[in-house]
Order: sequence, then C-alpha cells, then structure tokens
Amino acid sequence: MLKVEIRPDWILRDARGTPTALPALLSLLTAVSETGSIGKAAAARGMSYRHAWGLLEQFSAQFGAQLVHKVRGQGTLLSPLAEKLIWADRRISARLSPLLDSLASELQQELARVLAADAQVLRLTASHGFAVAALVAQLGEQGVTVDIKYRSSTEAVAALARGECDLAGFHLPLGPFEAAAAAAHRLWLDPGRHAFLHLAYRQQGLFVAKGNPKRVRGLDDLVRPDLRFVNRQHGSGTRVLLELLLADRALDPARIIGFDSAEFTHAAVAAYVASGMADVSFGVETAARRFDLDFIPVCRERYFLACDKAVLDTPLLQSAREAIASATFRAALDALPGYDGSASGTLETVF
Repeated sequence: MLKVEIRPDWILRDARGTPTALPALLSLLTAVSETGSIGKAAAARGMSYRHAWGLLEQFSAQFGAQLVHKVRGQGTLLSPLAEKLIWADRRISARLSPLLDSLASELQQELARVLAADAQVLRLTASHGFAVAALVAQLGEQGVTVDIKYRSSTEAVAALARGECDLAGFHLPLGPFEAAAAAAHRLWLDPGRHAFLHLAYRQQGLFVAKGNPKRVRGLDDLVRPDLRFVNRQHGSGTRVLLELLLADRALDPARIIGFDSAEFTHAAVAAYVASGMADVSFGVETAARRFDLDFIPVCRERYFLACDKAVLDTPLLQSAREAIASATFRAALDALPGYDGSASGTLETVF
C-alpha cells in the first residue's frame, strides 16, 4: 500500500519575492554540526565539497552573515545564526508533526478506499508519542493499515466513547496519583464496556539543559523566578499529571513562568529547552535524550490503549493485540530511553 508522508519546508524570499527552499541547507548544517567538517558533511549528504561550499556561501550572502567558521583544533563549527536555524527547524518539526501525520493518515486512507475498497483499517486515536509511533510501525510491517489521529488523552477517550476510533490511548501514573488522574477519563471510559490493553511503562520527569546549568533538583524549583518553563497543552495527560504533582506540593502554577504555554508533543517542549528558549519542561525521558538534554525522573506511569470489549476478538483487534504483545514490539520499546515493554499486550484493570 502507498504510504503518505507530509513534512514542513522553509521557504526564504528575497526583496524581489524570489523563493529559495531551505531543506538542503538545513540538512548540510546538521551534518556539519555532527561531523565538524564540511567535506565529511557533504559526503554524508551525497553532494560534492564544491556544491556544499557553494550552498553555504549562497546562503551566507542572503543572510548577510556567516553560517560556519573554522576553529583551530575543533574543525568547522556552526555560527550562532546556523545554530538558530537548526533549532528553529527542529521546533517546527516537533510542533507540526502530530498535525501533519494525522493529515497524511487521512489522505492515505482516502487513497486506500479508492485503490482497495474492501481494505480494513484500524482507527487509532492517541497522543503523539514514541510507543504509539513504534506500534504504528510494527502494525505496518504486519500489513495492518492504521488510520492514526493524534489527540490529547482526553480527546482520545472521548472519541472512543463516540465510536470514532477502535483504540484510544491514555496514560496513568503509578502510585498515589493514579486514582485522581483516572478520574479525568471516567466520564468517557466504562470498565463494563471497555477493555484496557497495556502498551508500555514509561518514565516522566523534568527536562533541563545538558549539565543542568540552572541546578534544577525537582518540581519545587519550578517556582523559581530565574526559570522559564514550557508546558504541554490543556487536556494532555502529561499536563494533568503535572498539575496533580504540583497540587500535592502546594505549588501555585501561577508562580511558574511559562506555565500557561501550550505545546502538543514531548519533542516540542524538549526542543524549546534544547534551543535555550526555556530552561525546564516536563515529559517522557525519550524526548529529553533525543535532544541531548539531562533528565530528572519524577514519576513512572502506564500507557494504555482502550477499546470496546465487544470487538476484542475481531480479526483487526486480534492483529493489534498480537503486534503489541510481540517480542519485536517489546524490544522496540525497550530500546527507547525510559520505556519498558515487559507487560505490553496484557489486559489490565484500570478503574
């Protein structure tokens, strides 16, 4: 089956309105950052040294500032402008990925209905996360077509209650806050009607810059006036969990600089901290590690996929259950920092 992908591109226009696309430059700058050499970066991106150098010169002229400079003993380094371009691109990608992936899935299903009218599709609604992405990939390898829609946990379980999806993702902390977090979903989930498949254990905590220059030790530090925080959106399970943790410590969110901000993915808040636009955020460990941040563990939780009990034994749901319980999927989860696939695929009691 055809797979649809939609990715954001930057377009630069000069004073005359002439457009220039930035993907090639951003890819080259990333390679320079990783290799410390224009020649090695060019080879990694499949271009000649002459072409790579010409690209850097072209955009340096357009920006009116150098993008790279050589430092004795350190090779070729990116200029502050080049660093800012890369981080801006990563923030854009992290912020737009849920929307673009959902649109790509919708378009893919439209094409599938035309090309194979009788094809069965598994409808999955969940927050944008690493375990869910791993599951979609696993199902794809098994030939299961997935219509993925990325929504907050609250929106996902509401969609399941309305019959708009087959599986809905949500997560609950282990320990004293589990009941309070579950209460947010009780309006939509009925243990008599719904079954709960364990997808993964995962670790939530604080993201801080490499080396923890602000000396953040825990949640109590969030109210410090020298810290800028970046938050998840209202309705996300991660934000609900954070609000419960703060309330337990009698910490007023109004005292946290940036608490009213709203980003839609763990990767997006990690990108903000990594780019220096925020000092601290809260999310899953994998996002912190992928952006080379330090991580302070706070809470372990279980991520579930809810479905109607009536469809548990249908071929489509059986395929999904087999994928979640497979050794391949569990190994994929175990490879993600902070994730644990030891119980993936088991049916558990939530309420």
